[in-house]
Amino acid sequence: MKIIHQNLKSGEVKVKVENLDDLWYLSNVVDPGDLIRGETERKIKIGDSNTENVRIIRKKVHLTVKIEKIEFSKTTNSLRLLGTITDGPEDIGRGSHHTITVEPNSTIKIFKETWLNYQIEKLKEATQLKHADILVVIFDREEAILGMLKARGYEAISTLKGDVQKKGVDEKKNTNFYKEIAKQIEEVVKRQKIQNVIVASPGFWKEYLLKEMPEELKKITVAASCSEISKNSIHEIMKRPELKIVLERDRNAKEEQIVEQLLKAISENQAAYGFKESKEKADMGAISDLLVTDNAIHKYREKEIFKELETLMKTVEQTGGKVYIISSEDSVKKVDALGGIGGIQRWKA
Repeated sequence: MKIIHQNLKSGEVKVKVENLDDLWYLSNVVDPGDLIRGETERKIKIGDSNTENVRIIRKKVHLTVKIEKIEFSKTTNSLRLLGTITDGPEDIGRGSHHTITVEPNSTIKIFKETWLNYQIEKLKEATQLKHADILVVIFDREEAILGMLKARGYEAISTLKGDVQKKGVDEKKNTNFYKEIAKQIEEVVKRQKIQNVIVASPGFWKEYLLKEMPEELKKITVAASCSEISKNSIHEIMKRPELKIVLERDRNAKEEQIVEQLLKAISENQAAYGFKESKEKADMGAISDLLVTDNAIHKYREKEIFKELETLMKTVEQTGGKVYIISSEDSVKKVDALGGIGGIQRWKA
């Protein structure tokens, strides 16, 4: 996702959707009552409606819609924003219902009375690689480049040259270049406390490297492919699905950590769970961390009582707490078993 314009004082944020993942992020950011403006298709009647000459055409128009319902499907990756028209061309009636379908390459403006911190964090998460602890290793049988993946690019750490057997030369080489690369990776991981590694090579060279890596290192490593050993390969990897796997794994690990903190707090009588109990503690200013599953958000929207949940999240943030939207499967199951909402308290009950 790309943020084109942002003015939180006026409540306006303009974004461009770049991929299907962005639709999920928007489904957790857009709320009933928000105004959404964007290009959309609308059926327009041409001709006198009292005659047989009337025609209905589909026309692209820019509309502002006050959102009443958000429909997001994880299986089809579709996002539909339903509501009533508040602004648009003169020939389109105000107050009539309309659905804005958001898809990759869509550009929309979102207007809110108040942006919550967790919503801003979700937008930031969608617009950049927040995780700077990803070590990327690009290599073949003769060269390896190690570097850190950053939000806006790549920072080289070191380059290794392999003393490999040359074609047509009888002299045997005793060195194992893949073992050297594995050792260098292990040293960087330990020194910088890296949690994620991507190793990429043309062809099958990555299989040789994986054989030389200890099991603990393999657990945090994802293998990918690249066409060449150069800085251009970094941009190639940033577009590959393996990077998404690493980022999702990292996000899941962070969610598991905060969920475990909630469960521990419950066992120590220092937590609230369910809407009613969480609201009572939040009104007292006692909640330091509020966990809400994306299932709970969609459920409250479907029942048209999302305003109650939104008020709870606002209260937590206004009293110095932090809101976490839980989306990874295992973590969602644990929090949903508690009613989809749980709060870690600042002090014991």
